[in-house]
Amino acid sequence: MVNAEPEGPETMKIGMNLPVMAPGLDRERILEWSRRIDAGPFSHLAAGERINFPNPEIIVTLSAAAAVTERVRILSNVLVLPMHSAVLKAKQLATLDVLSGGRLTVGVGAGARAADCAAVGAEFGVRPLARLAEQVSEMRRVWAGETVVPGALRPVEPFPVQPGGPEILAGSLSPRSVRLAAAWADGICGFSFGPNAAEVDACFRLARDAWQAAGRTAAPRLVTNCWFALGPGARAQLDAYLARYLRFMGPGVAEKLAPTVTIVTPRALTDAVQQLADIGTDELSLVPTTIDPDELDRVVEALG
Repeated sequence: MVNAEPEGPETMKIGMNLPVMAPGLDRERILEWSRRIDAGPFSHLAAGERINFPNPEIIVTLSAAAAVTERVRILSNVLVLPMHSAVLKAKQLATLDVLSGGRLTVGVGAGARAADCAAVGAEFGVRPLARLAEQVSEMRRVWAGETVVPGALRPVEPFPVQPGGPEILAGSLSPRSVRLAAAWADGICGFSFGPNAAEVDACFRLARDAWQAAGRTAAPRLVTNCWFALGPGARAQLDAYLARYLRFMGPGVAEKLAPTVTIVTPRALTDAVQQLADIGTDELSLVPTTIDPDELDRVVEALG
């Protein structure tokens, strides 16, 4: 059972990323995509973070999107928290929750790009998963109104609209990171190149087991992402996007991985969506590889 606008607990939600990693994005396209996502059947609007890349900054972009939308949830997908001050991010995210009227979901990850950390003066690879857990705890203390500076006249404000702060998802890919996330996250927000339903299913089973082992009373929210292209020249568009986006991984990596990324036709999209729904995915976040806003219409048409 699949629908972008869910009617029951067995229905998988479908959200949409802004095309922030595709070339040529500008103010008008960001706002048009935001408004059209909100007007469509999608469950959320998302954006990811990179530093040494020609993409717009994540918090500023999501704030602009929040200001021109009314319905969809706003998802950071994902925010690389160890690159930043947890207290400053808590204030920014609380402000974004206010701007969105309580529609924010926060996806956070430890990060995998040394150059991005170096660019902002952050350490890379030093206790990344432990540091991530500590920062999430610190953000929640800020959102709860705890004083972070002894003797300060006021706590860090504003407070989020959502009591206790927004839902937090762990951008976890490795088994260890998924297991550790059970201590502090509300769910996971992974990524599958294919997408590969068997790979995603294994990750989700691990998460369910980890949440149970940690004594969590609520099941984890299970979200995954994948790339797609549906317009004219979809295969060439997707391959060019991958070559550009994955360049940090070294020569030839994108070319090797490209054949595993398979959503380049409406049928491939519907098949992938059904497979992910069948394994109990709560929400799929589609990642476009073009700034053409008509890609949204192609998705809606393909999914009916």
